[in-house]
Amino acid sequence: MTDPLKALSDLGVSIWLDDLARTRLTSGGLVRLTEQDHVVGVTTNPSIFSKAISAGADAYATQVASLAAGQADADFAVREMTTQDVRDACDVLSEIAAATDGVDGRVSIEVDPRLARQTGPTIEQARALWQMVDRPNLLVKIPATAEGLPAITQALSEGISVNVTLIFSVSRYREVIDAWATGLEKRLAAGQDVRSVHSVASFFVSRVDSAVDAALEKIGGDEALALRAKAGLANARLAWAAYQEFRANDRWAALEAAGAFPQRPLWASTSTKDPALPDDLYVVGLAGPGCVNTMPEPTLRAVADHGHVRGDTLDGQAEASLQLFDDLAAAGVDLDAVFVQLEDEGVDKFEQAWLELLGTVNEALSADRGSS
Repeated sequence: MTDPLKALSDLGVSIWLDDLARTRLTSGGLVRLTEQDHVVGVTTNPSIFSKAISAGADAYATQVASLAAGQADADFAVREMTTQDVRDACDVLSEIAAATDGVDGRVSIEVDPRLARQTGPTIEQARALWQMVDRPNLLVKIPATAEGLPAITQALSEGISVNVTLIFSVSRYREVIDAWATGLEKRLAAGQDVRSVHSVASFFVSRVDSAVDAALEKIGGDEALALRAKAGLANARLAWAAYQEFRANDRWAALEAAGAFPQRPLWASTSTKDPALPDDLYVVGLAGPGCVNTMPEPTLRAVADHGHVRGDTLDGQAEASLQLFDDLAAAGVDLDAVFVQLEDEGVDKFEQAWLELLGTVNEALSADRGSS
């Protein structure tokens, strides 16, 4: 019997779960995913926590009661609840982290998305989250906005491991690589070790297709419509080429000699939004040694059931991907505008999810106080 997830893992793809809820921890569900489905990491975001706490109120009831009794406000309560889940998940994955020198076994938690355009407060919250979770296999998620880039550099220079999130364009990704490398270089210049500092760069995939395909459908015509469902893969493959380009230069050679680990590309937003597309598209189409693919469980299950793993689909794809971008431009798609739109929408979506989460927790706190 074939095991597509094992095939991905054997190829060198780190399989991470894009989901976390307290019920996964208390039921042993996360442990089973590591034992049976080759899962070696976890990512979270405000939307995930909003759904987890809304759907699993009973699992959080005891903590909500304690927080309500202590007169906690919603902001404080959310941080206490989410950091506990992430801390416990870090503990579940601690053996994986130890076995991989910290490359895998990682769990991510995001800074408040309302800070996405504020450098100083982002740095302060990254420090606070690092201290609150207090686990070496944590990754603090910082968005790749213009204001987030210096925060990424500073956090890494202080020894905080970072998951850079909301990357949509290759040009911004190159800035992320520079921000990461600068952070490690600052750390080395201060005489500090870089071997314990890890980072991934989360490049969003399916959202690119959703936005580009909408533009192509508006343009219309057979030539434009034939380009649908191709931009997401091409964009990520160009990011992979940029990553490989950096790995070949002297700057990386110096960091590697000092003991640094590479900042691995992580493919995020890997569930297909168009039901007409293969549900394993953004997993088997972006497979290669040394990348991370984080999947919501439905995508993970789809790949496990019928994923068509066909080896390395990243290396050697740059030329064809550049040609596709030329074809999109010729068809009338303004890719730069699309990427700006996607970043703005991504920040807004996470902020709205955070506000919904605050509202859910505030209601739970009020209800508990009202019943006591």
